[in-house]
Amino acid sequence: MTQGTSIPGSAKPAVASGLLQFGCWAGGIALLLWALLSPRFRDGEGLFDSGVCLPLSSGVALLVLGAVASGRWVRFRRSVFWFALALIGQAVHLQMIDAGTNVAYQHLRSPRAILTELPLILVGAVAFQTLAVLWGLRNVIGSSIGWIRKRLGWWSAACIGALFVLTSGTKINVPVPVFAVELFCATFIQILGVATIVLGALELPSAGSPGDKAPVGWLDSLVSGVRSGDAGARRIDRFAIVGALWVVVASYGLCVLSYERHPHIPDEVLYLMHARYFAEGELTLSAPPVPDAIQLYLMELEADRWYSPVPPGWPAVLAIGVFFGAPWFVNPVLAGLTVLGAYVLLQKLYDRRTARFAVLLVCTSPWFLFLAMSLMTHTLTLACGVGATLAIVWAREQDRAVWGWVGGVALGIIGLIRPLEGLAMASLLGLWSIGVGGRRLKVSAIVGLVLGAALTGAIVLPYNKSLTGDPLKFPIMAYVDKHFGPGKNSLGFGPDKGLGWRGVDPFEGHGAIDVAMNAHLNTHSVNTELHGWCTGSLLLISLAVFGARMNRSDRLMLAAIVVVVGLHSLYWYSGGPDFGARYWYLIFIPCIALSVRGMDWIARGANGNGSRSPLSDRRGVASVLALCAISLVTYLPWRAIDKYHHFRRMRPDIRDLAEEHSFGRSLVLIRGNGRDDYASAFVYNPIDLQADVPIYAWDRGDEIRQELLKVYTDRPVWIVEGPSITGGSFRVAAGPLRPDDLMSEGTP
Repeated sequence: MTQGTSIPGSAKPAVASGLLQFGCWAGGIALLLWALLSPRFRDGEGLFDSGVCLPLSSGVALLVLGAVASGRWVRFRRSVFWFALALIGQAVHLQMIDAGTNVAYQHLRSPRAILTELPLILVGAVAFQTLAVLWGLRNVIGSSIGWIRKRLGWWSAACIGALFVLTSGTKINVPVPVFAVELFCATFIQILGVATIVLGALELPSAGSPGDKAPVGWLDSLVSGVRSGDAGARRIDRFAIVGALWVVVASYGLCVLSYERHPHIPDEVLYLMHARYFAEGELTLSAPPVPDAIQLYLMELEADRWYSPVPPGWPAVLAIGVFFGAPWFVNPVLAGLTVLGAYVLLQKLYDRRTARFAVLLVCTSPWFLFLAMSLMTHTLTLACGVGATLAIVWAREQDRAVWGWVGGVALGIIGLIRPLEGLAMASLLGLWSIGVGGRRLKVSAIVGLVLGAALTGAIVLPYNKSLTGDPLKFPIMAYVDKHFGPGKNSLGFGPDKGLGWRGVDPFEGHGAIDVAMNAHLNTHSVNTELHGWCTGSLLLISLAVFGARMNRSDRLMLAAIVVVVGLHSLYWYSGGPDFGARYWYLIFIPCIALSVRGMDWIARGANGNGSRSPLSDRRGVASVLALCAISLVTYLPWRAIDKYHHFRRMRPDIRDLAEEHSFGRSLVLIRGNGRDDYASAFVYNPIDLQADVPIYAWDRGDEIRQELLKVYTDRPVWIVEGPSITGGSFRVAAGPLRPDDLMSEGTP
């Protein structure tokens, strides 16, 4: 063909593709600008509300479609269309969920509420996605059912289906008929998500065009994870380092933007206070001058001292961050180290490919990133669990007793943080070290494991004695026995278990029905927050467990899940809705590994003969990458805005008011509830309650207020109303006022 000639009729498709590309890009940019600039997506304080996630996600979807509408990657247009539709579909689905900042499990809104309270365009979007999926499946539905029947069998398919359905919704404080409707609707939405992703994978073209070389080569590199010449290496490489750095930056970014570097759970306030006096070298504090006005949830008050009864492990580590002025940076760093440790561990238990996909899933997991954002204990226990397991692997490989000691110390630290999780990890690694599920360690390594754990854990004995007078009596158990009743917080069953938290503990006592309910609540939370996928997070795990032939490493992962879940079934509380199934957090890495194994099972079965092919691998990789990207674009920002920003109405506004009004050496009376309003202000109290800085006290009534004014008679007084009163931010109601005037005239 000579230069200047053209193919007859080729101009019209090119023009149409160009127009399509322009339309997608223009629409995407318009949606992004609308989302960012329109007051429609702002709350009363001018901050983004969760509704902004829908136009943002839709704008991103159109921009991605525009990138493949014309040019070198046009052959990917069909596949990207389905992935973009899944992205918009999940964004629509999230707008139908009632979650919010209250302490409650999320629920899908009822059909009536969706039709009457939400924009009808959401219903139209679901209808469009449904029709599009039905049209896309018209030629593959029969073969897909046949493939499932051949690969799974009816029994495995039934188990997977039951798990898929029952974990799509949750039953607490909801009538059974309402729950049944929610399960039906939520299951339908998950099926819609699965079908949309599958259609996107099936439309992915095979390699063969020069324009495909870049994306296909990149996918191949990600799949293999091994360069020529280093196939046997088991090391930390650039992939893992980038993943760890991303986790540190992303979790700390969420901490700054969503969490505002401020505790949002009473436990976090307690941990921070505990760490602060540990950083000062103190085991207890002097009793506050007016205990009824300066008090904190779970702080034990005695005649002349005041202290936190929770185990000392996490506050001691957090104290390092407090000492350097960076407590909020501790968990993000621990999360980054966990990524590196998990990468090495999974290479040894599986291979480089599995480890790489695991890192990808860890780095995009909302459960992982949000816990790393917080001041909760669980990131440290997971890091120590990964470290202890890796130490056992090295002890087995190198026949060196020192690694047994390292593993034992890590186990002891877990016991100092969360004793029940320490017991779970000790049981698992103890059995593994003596030959159950792997080669037995040499005797010196086993001795090191046992003594390392025992000696490290024994640190708590003198600590217990200093606080309770009995080395075997844990302060937290003594606190609950004293304030709620003997045995209320202990393991086991009976009508006396539990603290009466009716909002998140549905039944009195602890029995079989409580075990089932707690398991359901936590399994639903894992399905929601492990990956944040529109398909549900447990689908790949269920395929690995019920569909695949499990190898030794798979069985180890499943055993870890069973032991952690089983031991926690002895406890009356599920952990609540804060940060997912946080009491089960030690199952995180096993869930990630089994998710990768489920993806691997699909790839091996795509050809119908149990073998892999480059195309089936690429389809699997593309699907997982698309799901991870969808989670980052939709679920992560939605959860950060809708739930964790101002969660429980705990806000850092008081520190801004202190600067704006120059509180200085004053007494600040906080009006509102004590568990949230006052706890938010209490964070900014000094350790020394006579220091020349603002002292925040709970304004509980005239009598207690008069006691405060007598103690702090030389300080000006400010009166601040909390969010439970204002419905928004903290607000100065009066001040500065003279204590003498308040004592004689009463508080305004």
